Formats: sequence, C-alpha cells, structure tokens
Amino acid sequence: MKKLLFLWGELISTFWFIPVLIIITAIGLAVGLIYIDSVTDVGHEKLGIYLITSSAESARSILSVISAAMIGVAGTVFSLTLVALSLASNQFGSRLLKNFMYARVNQVVIGTYVSTFVYCLIVLNSVKGINDLDFVPSFSVMFAIVAAVANILLLIVFIHHTAVSIQADNVIANISHSISGNVKKLFPEELGHEHVEEEKQDEEELKSRLRYKNNIQVNKSGYLQYVDGDSFLKFSIKHNAMIELQHRPGDYMVAGMNLAVIHSEKEIGKKEIKRCNSYYITGYIRTAQQDTEHLINQMVEIACRALSPGINDPFTAIACIDNLTSTLCHLAGVKFPSRYRYDDEKNLRLITRPLTYAGLLDAAFNQIRQLGKTIPAVMIRLMEAMIIINGFVKTQAQIQGIRKHARMILNAAERMFEEPNDLKDLNERSKMIFGSR
Repeated sequence: MKKLLFLWGELISTFWFIPVLIIITAIGLAVGLIYIDSVTDVGHEKLGIYLITSSAESARSILSVISAAMIGVAGTVFSLTLVALSLASNQFGSRLLKNFMYARVNQVVIGTYVSTFVYCLIVLNSVKGINDLDFVPSFSVMFAIVAAVANILLLIVFIHHTAVSIQADNVIANISHSISGNVKKLFPEELGHEHVEEEKQDEEELKSRLRYKNNIQVNKSGYLQYVDGDSFLKFSIKHNAMIELQHRPGDYMVAGMNLAVIHSEKEIGKKEIKRCNSYYITGYIRTAQQDTEHLINQMVEIACRALSPGINDPFTAIACIDNLTSTLCHLAGVKFPSRYRYDDEKNLRLITRPLTYAGLLDAAFNQIRQLGKTIPAVMIRLMEAMIIINGFVKTQAQIQGIRKHARMILNAAERMFEEPNDLKDLNERSKMIFGSR
C-alpha cells in the first residue's frame, strides 16, 4: 500500500498529469453540455437574445475564434515557460528546473488552454445547420465564451506568477516550504524535553547466532528512491530472520550492489529473496518523498552557485543560510527514527540506515562553508546560524555537532580572513556557543 502511495505521489508530481486530467474533464464537460442542449429548449426572449447563440453560423464563428485563440495563447504560454526555465537554469542550476516545471500554476494554465481548445473542437463538431437538422448547442457555446474570458484572466495570473517564480527569494522560500512539509511528514514525532539516547545492540553477536547469510542485490542502477521498511519487516518475521539494510533513499546504486543482507537460521530460497526486489524502487533522479537531504541539497546548490566567482551574490547565499537555519532548528526538536525495528516479541528484525541530525547538519553547511570561507559576511552569518540552532538543540550529540561546525568555521576564518576586525567579530560570536552549556 505504501509503495502505491509513493507511486501515486510521483505520478501527481509529473508535469503532464494535471493538464491531462483537465483535458479529460473538458471532454466530459463538452459531451455533457451537448447532451443538455439536445434535451433542453432554450428560449431567446428578453436577455436571452443577447446571451444565447441561436444561429449555427454564429456558433461556428464563435467557437472557431475561441479555439484558434486558445491554441495560439497555449503556444505563447509554452514559450514563456521555456524562457523562465532557461533563466532559472542559468541562475539556479538545471537540477532545480523540475521545481518550476512541476509548479501547479504552470500545469493548470497549460492544461486549461489546451482543454478549452479541445472543448471548442468537440462542440464545433456538434453544430448542425442543414435544413431541418439544425442543432445549435447554445449552453455549450455560452460556456465556451465564459471559459475564454476566464482564460484571459488566467493569462494575467500566469505572467505574474512566472515573473515572481524566478526571483531568488521566492525560489528559496518555495524550497524551504517543501523542506518543512517533507520534514513534518517524515518526522512527525517531537523529541520532548528529555535527552533521548538510542538503544544499543550488539549487532555482531546477534548476527553470529544466525547461520545463513544472503544478499539482496539491486537489479537496476540508479538512485534509491523508495524503501518499503514495513514489507522488509514482514519478510524477516515470516522467515524468522534479521535484515540489515546497507543503504537509504538518496544513495546511488549500481546494478549488482548489495542493498541489504538477510541473516537467517534456515536457508531461504532464491525466489523468496528475489521477491524483496519489489520492496524498493530505483530511478534516474533523486526524489524528496523519503529523502529530506535531497531538498537540503537543492538549497545548498543555490547558495554554492551564488558564491561562485561568476555570480558572486553573497546575499542569496545568506538567504539560503537563513532558511536552512530554520529547518535545522525544527529538526532539533523532532524524534529521528531508530536504526532498529522489532517484532511484537521484541526480537530485532530490521537494521536500517536512517538519517541523523549530524548528517543533515553536514549536508546543510559543509559546502557553503567551504566555498564561502573567503567572504566574511557569509562566514559570520554561518556562525550566527550556529548560535541560533544552539538555542534549539536538546541532545548531547546535537550540541557536539553544533560545536564541531562552529570550530570548523573558526578554523577556516583564521586561515582566510585578511581583516583582523572581521576575525574578531567572528570570535566574539563564537563565545556564545563555546561559552554556553
């Protein structure tokens, strides 16, 4: 079931799904309104004479004009989208293009224009004006006129959205919003005020009790996008085994690599082991559904490009640091999943490689520090980020991670800063970390 939900999430995030859905809806709406017109006698008294089309020639003219205009504007929308993608690629990197392609506004606009064109074609085909077989779908034509007016307003919305969407601050804010949603989905539990230490297990001793060892090998190269932990757990319980997952979503896998190792008391058949290949998904790109680090890397990429000599935009990098700080502050208060999963009888059945706070901290700030080490404003903002996060961390491991990064920032500054006052400012801020707790 979870695998189906993952596939559904990937489906609705594609660029074509929403437009196709809108086109199918338009086809159904056209057929439905034509049927209503066929069983309804439309009057043309009073205001009806101005609102409802009664002539077959008028209906054809209106529908032809609207359909031609809609397909023309659809081409313009595609052109504007490509221009925006080109600008975004140059400024933020090609890996962020899917964030613009998958924007719901772009999908709805393109789907609406194409679907209006299809709608007009279907209704136009139903118009008859020969002798006694006259049929003018008045309601259908009136709806086409309303849709055309709405599409004009939608074009204004699209142009505004396109102009706003390629601004650096909005790109960063959108990625930050995606990270927040992903974090709340993957880490729904709060840590609380107590220091929680992960349970310890003597893994080698547990493995030594199990005689047989089988590898689950990846059958296709690509990034590990999804792992169904519940299915692996049920498999291990069924075969009275213990499974050790050696990789997590986001890792790149080469065909033939070991994804996991099955330790069991009895021999497990090859067919049963091959069944485990349905418990994970690999693909050519990383996805965010189980991979929070991927979204963090997107933010880091914007910061790194901003710090490159060709762009040299430290303000964008500082904005990325601020948003990453917010994410790490939130993560300091969530409960990270344990490496170990047990059955109902408290037998260890699954060993995983979950994300850790230290790992996400490294992913967020290491590259920015390495590329921004010659820019005092960026390094000082990094230290301020450590100060802010230090006020939210709760466990000793988290405190040590913050101090490690603060020390690396100081070390880099001591080697690279040319102005003594800049180094003095950084040292003064570092005392708020090393002098605390």
